Parts: sequence; C-alpha cells; structure tokens
Amino acid sequence: MTSPPLGTPESAAPKPAVAEPARRSGMMRSSAIYSGLTLVSRFMGFARDQVISYRLGASATIAADCYNTALAFPNLFRRIFAEGAFATAFVPAYARSLAADGEEVADILAADAMATLAAATIVITIIAQLAMPWMMYGINPGFAHDPAKFKLAVSLTQITMPYLPCMAIYAHLSGVLQARGRFIVSALAPTLLNLIMLVAVWPQADAVRAAYAASLAVIASGIAQAALLWWGVRKSGARVDFRWPRLTPDIRRLIGLAVPGAIAASATQINIFISGFLASNTQGGRSWLAVADRLYQLPLGLVGVAIGVALLPQLSTTVQSGDREGAQSAMDEAMALSLALCLPAAAALVAMPYFLIDALFTRGAFLAADARHTADALFWYGWGTPAFVLNRILNQAFFARQDTKSPMRYGLISVGINVVAGVGLYMVMGVAGIAAATALAAWVNVGQMVRALHARDHYRPTPDSALRLARIILASVVLGVGLALASGARHHLQHGLLHRKEIALAVVVSLGGLAYAALLLAVRAVTLTEIKDALRRRPKVASASGDAPPLD
Repeated sequence: MTSPPLGTPESAAPKPAVAEPARRSGMMRSSAIYSGLTLVSRFMGFARDQVISYRLGASATIAADCYNTALAFPNLFRRIFAEGAFATAFVPAYARSLAADGEEVADILAADAMATLAAATIVITIIAQLAMPWMMYGINPGFAHDPAKFKLAVSLTQITMPYLPCMAIYAHLSGVLQARGRFIVSALAPTLLNLIMLVAVWPQADAVRAAYAASLAVIASGIAQAALLWWGVRKSGARVDFRWPRLTPDIRRLIGLAVPGAIAASATQINIFISGFLASNTQGGRSWLAVADRLYQLPLGLVGVAIGVALLPQLSTTVQSGDREGAQSAMDEAMALSLALCLPAAAALVAMPYFLIDALFTRGAFLAADARHTADALFWYGWGTPAFVLNRILNQAFFARQDTKSPMRYGLISVGINVVAGVGLYMVMGVAGIAAATALAAWVNVGQMVRALHARDHYRPTPDSALRLARIILASVVLGVGLALASGARHHLQHGLLHRKEIALAVVVSLGGLAYAALLLAVRAVTLTEIKDALRRRPKVASASGDAPPLD
C-alpha cells in the first residue's frame, strides 16, 4: 500500500476516479476470499460434527458432554488470549510499524509479541492441567454428581489444553499475514483440524474411545495449523523468529491494549462459556448447545469474522490518515454487507430450527429428543445471530482508534446481563433459556456500541445506508415467513422427495437462497451494477487511495 509523501498537499495526492469503488471492492474481495475458504472449512467441520454426534450422541452417553467441555475450555482461552487480544491490538500496531519503520523493525515487534503470547499461554496450559480436577467443579458443577462423567471430563480437558499455545501462535501469525494483506493460508488452516479429527474419530465404535480419539486429534491439529501458518509467514517474506520473551516498551504497550481488547472481543465467547456452566446441570445440555452453536457459528465465521478481518486494517489506515469519508464508507459497506449475508441465515434459524437439526443430525446416538432440545436452543440463537455478527463489526470501529477500554466495559456489562438472565431463564425455560439469555446479552452489547459511536461522531449510517439496511431487513423478513411455511409443510415435502428429510432440507434451502437473492434485487437493496462493480478487478493505481494490498 502506498501513500503520498509526507507534506504533500491533500489535493496533490493521486485520487483516481475509481478510488471509492476500489476501496469497496477491495473489502468485498478480501471478505469473499476469506469467506470462501472458511465455507470449505465449515462444510468439513459439519461433516466432522456429524461423525462426532453419530458416535458420541448427546444425552444417551456421558462422552458427548465431556468431549464438548474438553473442546470449549481451551477454545475460551484461545479466543481471549489469541484471537481477541492480537486481532485488536497487534494487527494495527504491526501495520503501522510496517508503514513507518519497515519490515525488519515490524518483524522484531512480531517476534517479541509471539514470544510473550506463547510464554503466557504455555504457563496457563500447565496450570490448568495440574489444577483441572479442582477447576472442573467451577467449569461444570453439574458433573460432580456423576464420578465417571467428572473423571472423563477432567481427563479429556487435560489432553486438549496444549491446543491453546498452538492456537495462540497460529492466531498471531495469522495477524502478521492479515497486516500484509494475505488471507488465504490463515483461512485454509482450519481444514486441517477437520481432516485430522475425521480420520481419528471415524474408526471408533465406542463412544468413550471416540471421545479420547477426538481429544488427541485436537492436539495434533493444533501443531499442524501452527506449522502451516509458520510456513505461510515465511513465504510472505516476513521473518518472525522464535526468541525468549522480552517486555520491551512496545510489548508493554501492546499488553495494555490487548487486555481490555481481549475481554471486549471475547464477550460473546465468555457468555457462551457461562451458558455451558449452567447447561452442565442437565444431561446432554452441553451437547445440545454445542450442536446449536455450530449452526449459528456458520454465519458468524463466514460473515462476521471474514468482514471484520478485512475491515480492521482498512479502517485503521483511514482513521490514522484522517480520512473520515473513507472510514464512513468502510463502515457503511461492512454493515450492509454483514447484514445482507447474516440476516437470511438468522431467518432460517428462527423459522425452521427443528427442520434443520432433525435433517442434519438425528441419526446414530443422536436421538429425536436431542434434536428437539437442540432446536429449542437454536431458535433463540437465531434471534441473536445478527447481534453476534454486528459485535464483530462494531468492535473494529473502536479498535481502529486504539480504544479497547470502551468495548471492554460494554462487554462486561453484557456478561453480567447474561449471567443474571441466564440463571433466571434457565429456571423457567431450561437449556433454551440459556440461549435466550446469550442472545439478549449480545443485543445489549450492540446497543451500547451503536450509541457510543453515534455520540462520539465516529460512525452514523448515512441516509442512503440506512435505507439500504431497511430494504435488507424487509427482504429477510419475507424470506423468514416463506421458510416458516415450508417448515410447517415439511412432512408433505418429504413425502414428495423420496421420503428423505435431507433432500427436503436441501431443496428448501436452495430455493430460499434463490428467493432471497431475487428479493434483494426486487427491493433494490443491491443492484446488478453494484454486484458487477464489486467483483470487477480495479487498476492497481487504485491502491494509492487506500485500497487493500494484493491478496495471496
């Protein structure tokens, strides 16, 4: 990315006519590449989850709840210490260092940051493994009444904890690639997890043996993913070498930004973990939430994470250069794009949750009763899905301005609401109440951020953008009504489609996708010209206006 020399009058800086479309298409291409590869990984993850639910079940065995605990605990720390902290603090700092100090100085910063992060996560891993028999009482108090379940949960979580430092290194090196405008390797790496776990779990017939195999596969995949990212960073030209941790002034500054930023970016994950804490009191509860989690995480990963990854470097650049118009345009485009892609998914989760779960997961040890309880939770997660995605987008508006404390405060408030509402709704609604509380907390978090950005004049949707968002919402509501009608008639659909619920679901989803695209065009939420413009590659001169660097 190039910029005019310091001291060059703004009017003298090159501003080609394609600057604004190029900025927009740059974000969309970055998001599309990341989303496309993430979609491949998610499909493989879906196959992995089907095999695991087939082997482990949910409420029929103790293995499923124990395995989901073993996977959730290191994942919580991964999202707090790795993805949350260094997606918010490290990427802007590294990008600034690349531009101001050059690659050699920036790579020293990256190496020191990686050493510090790796050391911290290794210490956490060792402490957690040693203290896990006592920590499990706090993680899943409901397991304590079943000694066999409690012991298995402790053993599996001790096995999976080394996944944390591997993923910390992976997330950090992914940030190095993102700052250099490269997204393919980091988006492709999760497929290794799915492949290794499929190979490990498929041959196992016994549920407990399958749980042990899946947990061991988690470690193997963590090592493989970190190694792939190391190779990708070296191929990009960066030299991020291993070294002993050093608390340099730059690292202290990063830590100061990363701690509140990690809490802010991980508020949703903390809420999910609290949900698991409450669900441990119900046999199969953790597994029901885990299966529902996989479905709503699909739009979150494809939309929220992908657009957030593409948005942060671009927004950081426009904010630091004082380009208010560019920052406004980037946020408008990110908001519209994220809602256009996540609202139809949310409509499907709300309109036909049982149709989805029954067709996708009810087989083997995963029973029809498990599908019903999972669908009840998925319905409420569906209402929260737009909020989960918007949290990822709105957070970036703060992080790009190096404000990590404000979203931290909002995140902590949402966690408090989730705890209070979760306990109350669990007593009334069971496991579904936990999902409802998580969705409520997410929307409260969105409301706080929107109000703060508006009050500080950092972001207000333009009238054109607000009208576009209203049209997207209208198209999504119409789609939801149609899907609800299809769900009500699913038995007739199955009868006419070889009596296969899987075929019926595939037909409904495919027709729903086509109908939604037509609705967007009909209400003019998007136009064919905009689609062609976004997909068309721009001349390289557009990079002078702030377009993203070339992708891998």
